[in-house]
Amino acid sequence: MTATDLAEIIQLHGMYADIADQKEFSRLPGLVYTDPLTLDFSAVAGIPPMETPLGAYVEVLRGAFAPFMATHHVITGHVIKLDGDRATIHAHVRAEHWVPDETADGGPNRWLVVGFYDNEAVRTADGWRLSRVRLTPTYQENAHLAGASLPSDEAR
Repeated sequence: MTATDLAEIIQLHGMYADIADQKEFSRLPGLVYTDPLTLDFSAVAGIPPMETPLGAYVEVLRGAFAPFMATHHVITGHVIKLDGDRATIHAHVRAEHWVPDETADGGPNRWLVVGFYDNEAVRTADGWRLSRVRLTPTYQENAHLAGASLPSDEAR
């Protein structure tokens, strides 16, 4: 395993976080994911793991993050195992998601997820890309905000 591989895989997770945190759904997904990719958010969203085309997933991301006025994902403590052109990555995550106060109905306006990513990446001709993403939460606050909807005047 080279220092370059480690740096590129860690940077890949930084760009992964920037997709949501900067709401950059155009350029970054193609620099982060393979097409197709496998997603496992079953422990958070209750949906089974699935393989999906990148374009379809980008639209899901765009809709899923629309209700949040801000998000902040911190991904640290990367433990990377390299096997040729494949890597497994275990990393710690703290993800905060804020909805507008009016969406929170006077209650808390922040959904917090703390846990781990267990991801897989492959080396492509264009660099490392995530081929599988799995999030396992160990703690959540205000999980009901995960499905927050926009206030009616913003939904238009």
